Amino acid sequence: MVRTTILRSSNSSFLAAVLCCGLAPAQSSSSVISKIVASANGFLSLLDEGQRSKVMFEFNDAAQRVKWSNLPTTMVPRAGLKMGDLSGPQRKAAMELLAATLSKRGYEKVLAIVEGDEALRVASGGRGSMFGRDLFYISILGKPSVKDPWMLQFGGHHLALNITMVGLDGILTPSLTAAQPAKYTVDGKTVRPLGAENDKAFALINALDEGQRKQAILNYKVADLVLGPGQDGKTIQPEGIQCSAMNASQQAMLLELVGEWAGIVNEQAAAARMAEIKANLSGTWFAWSGPTTNGKPAYYRIQGPTVVIEYAPQPLGGDPTMHIHTIYRDPTNDYGKKSIGH
Repeated sequence: MVRTTILRSSNSSFLAAVLCCGLAPAQSSSSVISKIVASANGFLSLLDEGQRSKVMFEFNDAAQRVKWSNLPTTMVPRAGLKMGDLSGPQRKAAMELLAATLSKRGYEKVLAIVEGDEALRVASGGRGSMFGRDLFYISILGKPSVKDPWMLQFGGHHLALNITMVGLDGILTPSLTAAQPAKYTVDGKTVRPLGAENDKAFALINALDEGQRKQAILNYKVADLVLGPGQDGKTIQPEGIQCSAMNASQQAMLLELVGEWAGIVNEQAAAARMAEIKANLSGTWFAWSGPTTNGKPAYYRIQGPTVVIEYAPQPLGGDPTMHIHTIYRDPTNDYGKKSIGH
């Protein structure tokens, strides 16, 4: 289990936990879902009746399901329990639930995003009403179960995880990961929550030959997410270069890039997801908008039959590369609709 020293207020404790601690060895799928459910029930057991009424929703609560955003919670209110309102043991249990549901690297990515929001709070003069690690919310839709569908939501400013559990399946779509600042330092160490998403993409676009890049690079500018918050159920026409026009090495690089999103959920669910995406690789597209020199702001999209990923630097004043939004969707299975028969 990841140590929960990350819950202390100091940045040093947070980073030390992220850098030095790991999860338990790989387990069977059945033991993973049992551990997730046990963690959920352990968290719920620490809440009083009023808190449980705030954190629990019906699984089919459509309004709560879509109550996520990249914006601060003061601009788009979230329901559920706020982390800053939990006691130490309750907060520890909430994070243990998140750690059980996600992979090691996925959990570390989420912690880095949360801590980045704390860095933003400090940099903005301590405006705790808009930013910070205390302003993230947790909610549970349905009753945690090893067989019946239920959902865990965790998010706030620049983070929205929507994890639908259906038996052994863990569906992470739609989820939003973002970062502002996209790079910060803690105890002299540089933290880049979405650094791999950036670097692997630039490596891929530069691994294409001139003809392939001409196909991949769009002839117009894309400045923000097309299928971000509030765009559930919408579709866009695939653009760019089709993966069938890539060589094996380039296809492997693209799959590595996809893994930065698909690999956030626990390893067993991630492996199944990656196998699904790989099976549809020939029908997957890669599109690019912007410079091809790493360090410059560029948008890209990966789109296939069961996946849409977008990465969009934000031109909202200042350096766009320091403010990143991304979205991860499955047009066939957002919110687990395929897995639960909706």
